[in-house]
Amino acid sequence: MTDRLSELQAAGVAIWLDDLSRVRLSSGGLDKLRREQHVAGVTTNPTIFAKALSDADEYNWQLRDLATRGVEFEEAVRMLTTYDVRWACDVMRPSYDKSAGVDGRVSIEVDPRLAHESERTVAEAKALWWLVDRPNLFIKIPATEAGLPAITATLAEGISVNVTLIFGLDRYSQVMEAFLAGLEQAKANGHDLSKIGSVASFFVSRVDTEVDKRLEKIGSDEAKALRGKAAVANAQLAYERYSEVFGSDRWKKLADAGAHPQRPLWASTSTKNPDYRDVIYVEELIAPGTVNTMPEPVIHAYADHGETRKDTITGSYDAARKVFTDLEAVGVDMADVIATLEREGVEKFEASWLELLDGVKKSLAEAGKGTGQPNRAAKGNAKAAEQAGGNA
Repeated sequence: MTDRLSELQAAGVAIWLDDLSRVRLSSGGLDKLRREQHVAGVTTNPTIFAKALSDADEYNWQLRDLATRGVEFEEAVRMLTTYDVRWACDVMRPSYDKSAGVDGRVSIEVDPRLAHESERTVAEAKALWWLVDRPNLFIKIPATEAGLPAITATLAEGISVNVTLIFGLDRYSQVMEAFLAGLEQAKANGHDLSKIGSVASFFVSRVDTEVDKRLEKIGSDEAKALRGKAAVANAQLAYERYSEVFGSDRWKKLADAGAHPQRPLWASTSTKNPDYRDVIYVEELIAPGTVNTMPEPVIHAYADHGETRKDTITGSYDAARKVFTDLEAVGVDMADVIATLEREGVEKFEASWLELLDGVKKSLAEAGKGTGQPNRAAKGNAKAAEQAGGNA
C-alpha cells in the first residue's frame, strides 16, 4: 500500500495537524497520528480552542477546581489551554528530539485582542512561554503592523515564534525581516540560536475565497477563468521570496551561528470550494523546507489519494506572476484583498476568543454550584467580561 504521507514528507514537507482537543490527547489520538500518519507538529488558534472547550465533560474536573478557587474566567482560559498545549508538547517531544528541534512543535496564540498592541503582545508571549515551559512550544503572533516589532522582541528573548495571519507578499517580506532582526538580537543577548525555532504561517484557501467572490461579481469569462488560481500563485511567490532571503549572506551568518531558517507554513489548507480538489493546497505547494498544517480530514484525504510530485513550487514563479497580472487586468485589487483578509482574520479570531471566554464563564458558573464559591467567581467574572467587551 502506498504511503502517500511518507512520500510527501520525503519531498521536504513537514506534516502538521491543525487541531487540538482534550479528547484527542486523552484518547491517544494525537500520538497515533504522530506514529502512524507522520504528523510532526500541531497548530492551534482561538477557533480551535473554542470548539474544544465546548465539550465541557472533558474539562469538568479542572473547571470544578478552578470554580472552587474562585478563579476569574480569563485566567481559567489560560490555565485550560496551556494545560492542553503542555500535554501536546510532551506527546510531540519524540518528533522534536528526532529532528533536533526543527519539528515536534506545538503552537499557542497570544490573545488576539492584542493584535495591535506590541508591548502587551510581547508580555503575553513571555507569560505563555513560562506557563507552558516546554522547549518545543511556539508562540503565535499575528503579522499585523504592531505584531512585527513584537515578533522581533519575542525572538530576541530566545522564545520560538509562529507568525500567523500572513496573507500578502510585502507583509511576508516584513515578517522575514522581523525574524532576522530578532535572531541577530538574540545572538547579541547570548541566546543559543539552535534552540530558537520559527515558522511563518502563510494563509492559502482564504485568498481564493475572497478573490473568487470578487471574480464572480465581475462576471466576465476572463474573470471566471481565474477562479481558484490566486491562492496557490500567492504562496508560490512567497516561497520565491523565502528562497531569496534564506540564500542571502545575512542569513548565512546566522546559520553559521546555529540558526534554523524560518520555514514557510501553509495554513488554511482545507478547500472551501467543493468544486476544487480537496487536497489542492497540499499537492500544489510541495517544496523542500516547508510545513503544511492540515485539519485531520485533509491528512486522511491526502493519505488516500494525494499525488506527490518532487517540487510543485520552484520554477512556477513566472506563471504565478501572470496570474496576478491577469487578476489586475480584470479589475481585482489584490492590495485591497490582502488588507481585507488581514482585518477579517484578526476579527474572526477575536470573535472566537470572546466565544471561548463566554463558554468558560458559563462552565465555571455551572461547575461552581455547590462549591461555596459561585458568588465570588461570578463577581470577578462579571468584571472581566466588562473589560473583555471593552477591548474587543
